[in-house]
Amino acid sequence: MANLRIEKVFGAINIGSFRISAMIAGLTADGEMIVLGSGHRAADGIRRGYVTDMDAASHAIRDAIERAERAADTQVSSVWIGCANAGLMSEIREVDIETGGRRIDQDDVEYLLAEARDRIVPQVGEPRVVLHAQPAHYILDGAQGVSNPRGLHAQRLAVAVHVMEAEAGPLRNLMEAVQNAHLEVEGVVGAAVASGHACLSDEEKELGVAVVDFGAEVTHVSVHVGGMLVGVSVLPYGSNDVTDAIASAFGIRRMQAERLKCVYGSAIASPTDHREMIPLGAEGKHGGEEVQRAELISVINGQLGRWTEDVAKALKGMGFVTGRGGSGRQIVLTGGGAELAGLADYVQQALAKPVRTGRPPQMTGLPEAHARPGFAALAGLVLYAAADPVDIRTHGSAWQTTSRFGRMNLPARVMRAIREYF
Repeated sequence: MANLRIEKVFGAINIGSFRISAMIAGLTADGEMIVLGSGHRAADGIRRGYVTDMDAASHAIRDAIERAERAADTQVSSVWIGCANAGLMSEIREVDIETGGRRIDQDDVEYLLAEARDRIVPQVGEPRVVLHAQPAHYILDGAQGVSNPRGLHAQRLAVAVHVMEAEAGPLRNLMEAVQNAHLEVEGVVGAAVASGHACLSDEEKELGVAVVDFGAEVTHVSVHVGGMLVGVSVLPYGSNDVTDAIASAFGIRRMQAERLKCVYGSAIASPTDHREMIPLGAEGKHGGEEVQRAELISVINGQLGRWTEDVAKALKGMGFVTGRGGSGRQIVLTGGGAELAGLADYVQQALAKPVRTGRPPQMTGLPEAHARPGFAALAGLVLYAAADPVDIRTHGSAWQTTSRFGRMNLPARVMRAIREYF
């Protein structure tokens, strides 16, 4: 790895409610992403994706990035950060222009994206800001699903833009917590977007797939169709709620409940659970109070039942219908909560769809401890940064017209000139 030339270095911090993780990765001349260093620590000052204690959050962020810097033997001054909540909302918006039936060229596409930017991106000072505004597909005279309209003829050209917004106040708090850790914010990426970049193949995105990122205190549900992200929903429920239910049911501390969930917990019951006794003690030693493993699994299943109902409603709201014969094809389960034994099988039975567990892709230098579902969004951040997908917020700010002169083209040229100069 020492002989590989790194052309660009990316820093990323995923700010979760359970842990804050950081990664430093380098892109080689051959386009290979190499993990130079990574690290994580327990989250402080974060509650369900919101900053609740600025000093504690900044200290945790600084600690996490320093661990990654020590592992990478290099420092970074700017990072991409993952946004887990901050009132995230997602929808598809359409913007169209008249083309007069002529052949569509590059200038038309550039003008359409600039028009979409002007209509969609809110002004400074608005209560909500746009995190992502990415073209999903183009529409020609009502025909949807066009990936490249150049060279085609149409009366009207439209673009469907996937827009993800966040509340301005919580987002500023998140960015300020990073800046207080002596880091510049290179960009903010929705956690669901990052998870999709890490866990999904191009074929899955094209055929239609849902990603359920089961985090500690929030769950992100997203749907990809036709190669693009078309919807995101955030549920204020995570794997910590399962832990709290265990602590309440057995009258133990949260730390003990987390150990029970990780060591003995499962989403799928077995015939031997009634005969297996598990210790409630903090050290897991026999001789103290014990309970049947079946009781623990019953508590877990009670919480998962409500969780899967909410996931199914969110998927249905985005047009991904669960059950046999529904429109959805596959569900990818990721996030720290996805590491619960048997969860993929449980979700597959509950939603009647094929389910697999999504993990970070294989990358040179990625530690085994960070190749788990709980670190998928972190890996997705550096992959997103390297991919640099089209975003209408920064597209076409200085575009120039190069359209052909012709009788059918003249009205459009005049209107563009008016908009550009007046």
